[in-house]
Amino acid sequence: MNARGCGIGLRIGVKKTGCNGFAYVVNYAEEIADDDCVFHDRGVTVVVDQKSLTLIDGTQVDFIKEGLNEAFRFRNPNVSGECGCGESFSIS
Repeated sequence: MNARGCGIGLRIGVKKTGCNGFAYVVNYAEEIADDDCVFHDRGVTVVVDQKSLTLIDGTQVDFIKEGLNEAFRFRNPNVSGECGCGESFSIS
């Protein structure tokens, strides 16, 4: 965020896609809507819309660096299945 010079945090959401139904979406949060939920943890502001929150409630999000690779890792207790590539998930 500091290097970017703008934004208030990260926006985490879910979109319908993939072979299992849903995929996580991570973007910069530029504003907070009236129906957004805002979380603060370890100096990071995370914004989640209400529709996505029902699908990711209880999810742990980590930022992982492995060698040259960097990615967000999601541990969602609501997931009933994932595709083989790990890009999409389903909720029962």
